[in-house]
Amino acid sequence: MIKSGLKITNYVKKPVNLLYYPIVLGVLVFSCSCATPPKNTKNLCEIFDEKGGWYKDAKRAYRRWGSPIPVMMAMMHRESSFKRKVKPPRKRILWIFPGPRPSTAYGYSQALETTWNIYKRETGRYGADRNDFDDAIDFLGWYNHKSHKECGIKPDDAYALYLAYHEGQGGFNRGTYKNKAWLKKAANEVASRARYYSKQLQGCQKRLEGPWWWQF
Repeated sequence: MIKSGLKITNYVKKPVNLLYYPIVLGVLVFSCSCATPPKNTKNLCEIFDEKGGWYKDAKRAYRRWGSPIPVMMAMMHRESSFKRKVKPPRKRILWIFPGPRPSTAYGYSQALETTWNIYKRETGRYGADRNDFDDAIDFLGWYNHKSHKECGIKPDDAYALYLAYHEGQGGFNRGTYKNKAWLKKAANEVASRARYYSKQLQGCQKRLEGPWWWQF
């Protein structure tokens, strides 16, 4: 028998902590549920039912900035269809090779990097991420609040708020949207969805509120 010179030790199997697997499974399920958009983006009640915590986040943004939940959610639907990591498609070079993206828009709200940095600085939310729903909905509320102050747009005027969101407050005040038929059509769609979402929310908001402690 040839001796290898290696010291052989007995392998002792450690007991498995059965509590570990449910925790890991729960984390994986939660991660997957957060990473995918809602199944039915046409129904606001179903969105909030499926995405636990989104209603609380949206309500917090409403209470902070005064922008109605249906308006913010309709704008987010238009911008990203509730996809957390979406970016503008790349341009094509010679119709074949992928080129640069047309802008730095990213995340649920499709916020530009420069505007997002202003938001973080003005609100003190330096750890905010564009692919986090809580931060994205707060960003929309913040932006709509600025449009209300700088452009005189009513908080529930989804049509005008979306125009200002796309053109910027300065562009809205200069009327840069007036010759953009496609943009006005998009703003009309946002306004229509906001009204639709508002009616739906009226039917489920009491249930979504739940116990008083669940609202905070």
